Amino acid sequence: MAKKDDPRKIVANNKKARHDYVIEDVFEAGLVLSGTEVKALRMGRASLTDGYANIDRGEAWLENVHIPAYFQGTWNNHAPRRRRKLLLHREEILRLESKSREKGHTLIPLSLYFLDGRAKVEIALARGKKEYDKRQTLREQQDMREAQRAMRQKELR
Repeated sequence: MAKKDDPRKIVANNKKARHDYVIEDVFEAGLVLSGTEVKALRMGRASLTDGYANIDRGEAWLENVHIPAYFQGTWNNHAPRRRRKLLLHREEILRLESKSREKGHTLIPLSLYFLDGRAKVEIALARGKKEYDKRQTLREQQDMREAQRAMRQKELR
């Protein structure tokens, strides 16, 4: 999560991503947005739950991310689930394209935030987890919490 000295202003997090996927690599990308989208994001309104990224003709795109319409916008308000271009270096796009074509790999957004006044998205190259992997992860987290509780109880005595 964001620390006190972290300059990022987080707008949205994809909490289910780390539960449903094994994160292999993380990239930070800029976003091409319209004015009303930026205003809606500054109000803290966005949802990354169904979002994904893909590479099309050498360009990276963020799809199915919901940024609701700006309520003070006019007739030129944006479409909430439109396709948005990601700003990445050419080498990063080529690396993501080759890795995402491998079986079982996908590109998912982890968080959406502002850094120095610019909208950024953190995308991850991820591999989907099976149901038993998800249960195993939950079991490990629960065991870790119980161990920490036991250590705290021991320190208090």
